[in-house]
Amino acid sequence: MTISATADVVVLDIEGTTSAAGFILGDLYDYARPRLDEVLGRDDDTVRDARADAISETGLDADASDAEIAEALRGLMAQDVKSTPLKTLQGTIWAEGFAAGEIHSQFFDDVPPRLHAWHEAGIRLAVYSSGSVASQVPWFRHAPQGDLTPLVEDFFDTVKAGPKKESASFDIIAAALGVAPERALFLTDHPDEVSAALAAGWQVIALDRAGEPWAGADFAAPAVASFDEIEVTR
Repeated sequence: MTISATADVVVLDIEGTTSAAGFILGDLYDYARPRLDEVLGRDDDTVRDARADAISETGLDADASDAEIAEALRGLMAQDVKSTPLKTLQGTIWAEGFAAGEIHSQFFDDVPPRLHAWHEAGIRLAVYSSGSVASQVPWFRHAPQGDLTPLVEDFFDTVKAGPKKESASFDIIAAALGVAPERALFLTDHPDEVSAALAAGWQVIALDRAGEPWAGADFAAPAVASFDEIEVTR
């Protein structure tokens, strides 16, 4: 079954949509866990802000050590909590890992060909993920199928746009991209994100991929198992 949409912009979720959640929660989380202590000790504005936010979010004392903060953040990772300071620190760690060739990204085989086809057809592409922009960009740059960043116009995270389960975040993205909500298409695997985007007046197609965390969920939008089943025209 093919689902058709007419849109100017396609906005992509990552985990469970373009890429396997298990790869991110496995390989990438394993890479970040032991490196949190070191990155927290850096004299860097982004790290300092993330450190302060992590202390506030986890309820630690203001004078908590880097080791204590890192352990609290590892607890959030174990629960897959979508924590903004954690995502910021993970993004820093992953970007360095990608640059060093120590980690790599993963995309479902059906995704890159579709992205290329939509881009060539004049469909604009953007990304909206709970992972930080700092981690999104190298994720697309280091795809096994080749650098995908030239296809993507902009990247959004929860700092830049807001929580993914709130419709106001999609208003922010539409305004930033200069597109009417009804001309924007969001692709995601999460039922709550489907509902938020629909509430903002967006078109939505859900990805119901076998083996992914939300497979078989009750989506409030049409669902497909592959990008091959999505046809987008302007």
